[in-house]
Amino acid sequence: MNIVIVTAESEIRHCFTVMVQLRTHLAEDQFIRQVQVQQQQGYQLACLEDGEEVLSLAGFRIMDRLSHGKVMYVDDLVTAQDRRSRGYGSRLFGWLVKHAAAQGCVEMHLDSGVQRYAAHRFYCARRMRISAHHFSLNLDEYS
Repeated sequence: MNIVIVTAESEIRHCFTVMVQLRTHLAEDQFIRQVQVQQQQGYQLACLEDGEEVLSLAGFRIMDRLSHGKVMYVDDLVTAQDRRSRGYGSRLFGWLVKHAAAQGCVEMHLDSGVQRYAAHRFYCARRMRISAHHFSLNLDEYS
C-alpha cells in the first residue's frame, strides 16, 4: 500500500469512484475540473492505494488562520464502501496527522455532516474533539 499526492488529471480521474461515494452530487468531469480549480487554491488530494485500487482518499489544504494559526483543513475524507473497517481510513488519517505536523501545522480541522454518525465515531476515536458548530447560508434563498 502506498499514499501518494494526486496531481495529474489521470490520477484525479482514478480517484473519482471513491470520492463520489462521499460527494454524490458530482459527475466525473465536474469532479476533475473542480479539483483542478481547488488545486490552484492550495487543495491537495492524497490517495491510499494498493496497486491500481484506490482504497481511501483525502482532500485537504494547509492554511493560516487568525483563530488557530497554521492548520490543515480536511475537506474530504472517504474510504471505499467495500473496503471500510479494514484500517485504511485510519492509516490515511495517521498520514494526514504526520503530514500536517511536518508542514508546521498546530492543528487539524474538518467538518462532518451531522448525520454521519459512523464518521463521528471514527474521528472521536482518533482524539478529535467537537470544538465548534458550523453554520451555512444558502445565498440563493436569502433576501
